[in-house]
Amino acid sequence: MLFTQEHNEIRRTVRQFVEQEINPHVADWEAEGRFPMREIFKKMGALGLLGIHKPEKYGGLGLDYSYNLVAAEELGTAWAGGIPLAIGVQTDMCTPAIARFGSDELKREFLAPSITGEAIGCIGVSETGAGSDVAGLKTTARKDGDDYIINGHKMWITNSPQADFICLLANTSDDKPHKNKTLIVVPMNTPGISLSKHLDKLGMRSSETAQVFFDEVRVPQRYRIGAEGTGFMLQMLQFQEERLWGAANILKALESCVNETIKYCRERKTFGQPLIDNQVIHFRLAELQTEIECLRALTYQACELYVSGKDVTNLASMAKLKAGRLGREVTDSCLQYWGGMGFMWENQISRAFRDVRLVSIGGGADEIMLGIICKLMGTLPGKKKSPVAAAAAVANVEAATQEVLK
Repeated sequence: MLFTQEHNEIRRTVRQFVEQEINPHVADWEAEGRFPMREIFKKMGALGLLGIHKPEKYGGLGLDYSYNLVAAEELGTAWAGGIPLAIGVQTDMCTPAIARFGSDELKREFLAPSITGEAIGCIGVSETGAGSDVAGLKTTARKDGDDYIINGHKMWITNSPQADFICLLANTSDDKPHKNKTLIVVPMNTPGISLSKHLDKLGMRSSETAQVFFDEVRVPQRYRIGAEGTGFMLQMLQFQEERLWGAANILKALESCVNETIKYCRERKTFGQPLIDNQVIHFRLAELQTEIECLRALTYQACELYVSGKDVTNLASMAKLKAGRLGREVTDSCLQYWGGMGFMWENQISRAFRDVRLVSIGGGADEIMLGIICKLMGTLPGKKKSPVAAAAAVANVEAATQEVLK
């Protein structure tokens, strides 16, 4: 992927923002289990960092996705994964479908303020009985006049305690699981919505996560994204950006683990010599850095194809799979070389060890990624879904959406 001066400026801006506005406060925010999201988001919005690849008409920079990927990578320099995660939910998880398929009204009411940081969004897909199994979700939205009445719940919803809206996936008919779902934007102050207390998580401690309940929640049908029944496909398209973002975001985080471990192993001496002098250690760190570069190449390739309009479900799934597994491998290996210091809760490597574990779970577990890859390889029973068929499905969704927006 060829980077322009504009790419480099975005890198510099994000890196500077992380160094000045995030990293000095990480220890306090991790201890509190939250960070000043509205303050941080408004500052990022003022810099144009929440709408890099969103339409200029609604306040975005109108750049292609490669510029957003660069920002995601630099956010990985934060010393805690929870803050970048909350930002990624805003930019790459709850707003892509609104930006691409939403009506002008939805874009003005929800997308525009999310780009400035005035509004905070969250994504409502996972449920206690349907995490990675998107087809199995139970939340319903039945029609009543010009409205939808929503009942059900969503689990593990990042940003929800402070969110102004949720991009909700719900069943709107009794049709087949892949044809009965619809994406609906739901304001979080709508009567009938309630939240659990903050979920006590293993990692990503500074991101706020809760369960969201819907009890006869009434919203106008005009808050629907795209055509009714296309929600499953729209969410699959959102997942492409989410998974690319996750793979890019982990790159600098893992490099930081390797670099900090090198520094520590130079300072720490055993049996009269620095730890780094042990060949087994410096060879292992070289192997890990090589693996990180391989993930970077895969992620960049997927991004390049995505920007050119190709379906990247396969490569995005591969990058997501590799990111989760490599994250566990790098942090576990590095923590080992820190010895007892690595086992301390506030150690940066210890925090990374806990934070990256989510990458193999959120946004589709490793096993789901493997299933997608196998299906596209044609190794599972049944028909192989070709790129042509995938592109045709997307085209049909776009056509149906444009018909609705007329």
